[in-house]
Amino acid sequence: MKQLFRFYKTPEDKWYIDLPEWTGPISALEMVEGADDMLDKASNNTNECFLELSDTDFEGADSIQLIENLRDSIGGGYYYMETYKGETINHRMWLCEVTEFVFGGLPETIYISYR
Repeated sequence: MKQLFRFYKTPEDKWYIDLPEWTGPISALEMVEGADDMLDKASNNTNECFLELSDTDFEGADSIQLIENLRDSIGGGYYYMETYKGETINHRMWLCEVTEFVFGGLPETIYISYR
């Protein structure tokens, strides 16, 4: 699965994924605990960015690795991003249960490219 996703930042400085097929509360779509910081970087500190995400490797993609699976407790998991566009960043982020919705589970590795 490889898909392009839109992320947007509200006037209150909160990041969300634009996921029209989501039927749960919008609050679950908020990007927090490191994911928001990564989106600031990916958006070049603007209020919108597009990320191509996949659970299989593709040319030009960075990757994030699952380091702590929290599916059975709070949902989602902690991921680690070693590099961003070839630059070492060593960044930890939590991706919520929406990740499970998008991928049908928590991938060990998620591949990302920036548009």
